[in-house]
Amino acid sequence: MPEFLVDEAIEDYAYVSTKAEPPLLQELIDATNEHMGWPQKLSGRLVGRSLKMLAALTQPKQALEIGMFTGYSALSIAEGMPVDGKLICCETNPRAIEMAQRFFDRSEHGHKIEVIFGRAADTLANLDIELDFTFIDADKRSYLHYYEEVKKRTRSGGLIILDNVLWSGKVIQPESELDDILVETNRLIAADPDVENVFLTVRDGMNVVRKL
Repeated sequence: MPEFLVDEAIEDYAYVSTKAEPPLLQELIDATNEHMGWPQKLSGRLVGRSLKMLAALTQPKQALEIGMFTGYSALSIAEGMPVDGKLICCETNPRAIEMAQRFFDRSEHGHKIEVIFGRAADTLANLDIELDFTFIDADKRSYLHYYEEVKKRTRSGGLIILDNVLWSGKVIQPESELDDILVETNRLIAADPDVENVFLTVRDGMNVVRKL
């Protein structure tokens, strides 16, 4: 993914003009950059503070994250949730889970987070709760499946947020099957009569979907 999809100076201005994440999350960024491969998978300030804000506005009691990585976005969501909220996180990378749990254990919001190791499709198949809030940031080939399965389990008024929906700009001129999957997912969401959405050009694109 290219570092900037918009003018770099504009991206920097948006970054410095957004209230900083807590020091623990800044430490998590440093640890991820130092110890993990593909550290750019971490959501970062603009996405993380957007998730925190949306969670704070909607106060979800039951939330889901598909694709946790090292826990930056999970802690951002949990920060905005009520004290009795529960966030279930799906992740397949044991090293990422180990790092994330160390930071969850140090956070005042960590008690809200439950990590489930394994394929998100399997976790979804066994998930018997009504969701208020979901963040999807995992295997892009499965995005449409994740969306459809999550929507079934989401209450009216609940949010579904999909990350990386600009796919490094490849959705404009798709060249691969994977590019086409993202294009089709975005198209179907915009045409879905069961939801309303806004497609935001934040970082690599966020599709914020509200179930009607």
